[in-house]
Amino acid sequence: MLRASIAAETAGIPSVSLICPGFEGQAAATGRGMGIDGMALALTVAHVDAQPAGQMVSEFVAHTVPQVIAGLTGASPSRTPSPPGESGGEPAALDVVATGNLGEIHRVFTECGWTDGLPVVPPTIEAVERFLAVSGHDPWKLLGRAASSGRDLSVWSVAVNAVMAGCRPEQLPVLLAATAILADPRYGVEHSGNTTGADALMILDGPGAAAMGYQCGQGSLREGAPANTTTGRWLRLYLRNVFGFTADQHDKATFGNAARVLLAEDMGALADIGWAPLSADFGYGAADDVLTMARFNSTVLIGSVVGSSAEEVVDYLADGLVRVTGWDLTHVHGLGHDQYRPLLVLSPLLARTMARSGWSKRDARQALWEAARLPAWRFEALIGSWSGLTAGRPRLVDLVDAGHLAGAYGESDDPQRLVPIVPRPERLMIAVAGDPHRANALAMSNDGPHGWWTAAHVDRSPSTDLVCSVDDRDCAGRPPG
Repeated sequence: MLRASIAAETAGIPSVSLICPGFEGQAAATGRGMGIDGMALALTVAHVDAQPAGQMVSEFVAHTVPQVIAGLTGASPSRTPSPPGESGGEPAALDVVATGNLGEIHRVFTECGWTDGLPVVPPTIEAVERFLAVSGHDPWKLLGRAASSGRDLSVWSVAVNAVMAGCRPEQLPVLLAATAILADPRYGVEHSGNTTGADALMILDGPGAAAMGYQCGQGSLREGAPANTTTGRWLRLYLRNVFGFTADQHDKATFGNAARVLLAEDMGALADIGWAPLSADFGYGAADDVLTMARFNSTVLIGSVVGSSAEEVVDYLADGLVRVTGWDLTHVHGLGHDQYRPLLVLSPLLARTMARSGWSKRDARQALWEAARLPAWRFEALIGSWSGLTAGRPRLVDLVDAGHLAGAYGESDDPQRLVPIVPRPERLMIAVAGDPHRANALAMSNDGPHGWWTAAHVDRSPSTDLVCSVDDRDCAGRPPG
């Protein structure tokens, strides 16, 4: 609704956005980030999905319709676009916002909402300068604009949050690649605070991962490896401090996930078995350093997989993909179309088991697609009566007849027939990481276009930017900020 209102307002057509209680802050932040301040809003009395139809209609007429009329006929501040990147009284880049010991600085940062609750490394000007010194990057170079907040994405802002998170300078290329993804409209960072609480996972491929300090072995998704852990924390801090994903602005997660550490693929294992890394799905080669990101809802551990051949292990792995998949199927049809791309993370042992059976990665995908199936009635319930996210409660056979779904979903009208969780094998993503001596895997459900799979090159070469002192406010003709 907000996106439609923004389009209408941009075209000069007055509009009012309908929202449920509790989303006023998110609506204001979204409008501000898209260049329209003070969106005209009309609140429902309660969440529409939790009300009987009669009550919803009567309360809508009594309480919401008058707000719609007032918003369309009155003098609304939403008619005045706000300047892009307007700070709104925020501190400038070089302002000193806190002094004192670590405890005092932590108190100020916590009260201002600049931290995730954990202590941070104080981002002094000197500390940020040291972080950037070796790279040669211009601190004031703009990398894009935060769609959700209107703030500038600068190298300086990346470095400030990196220092706070405890990152090392050698991690900067990965952070800049992540920033490029966040700035990419195809990724859709503005959806990062939706109510399902999906969170981004960064996946790193390439020969430079080890040189930058990232590990891919035992406990690869647990806190502990400094580079993996601090990069994951940097992302959450950057979303909070630059993109505005806090509870009073954009983050409306009902529950949310803990911060996800960066996942580095086991490039050695992939080379041994002749499989391409995950980044190959986005056009990159095994020699390229690449960061890939997507948002995920749920995770299922597939533990102690038994079998000495690919044929023996594939059914259990496919079952994990089915078990982790629920309302996410609305990204197959409903909220999106053919946009569900779940991730299966295989331990190197399991990947070697498949390769030893002569399976390529393509073979593994095909077999998983054929095995990862659920009853048609359950698919229909998940996208319809159980979630309410597909209008009309359609049957799969009707969607196939209308040309909306592939033929695999309409081979009969038996409600017990098994149908795939994705329309085609290519939608199943596979990564290889973790303890090389254990037969375990992880299945993760993808949030479709609400953080679409996006990849960016990680450039580890020294920058040729004109480097200057951050205290020189006339450097390169640009003031810092």
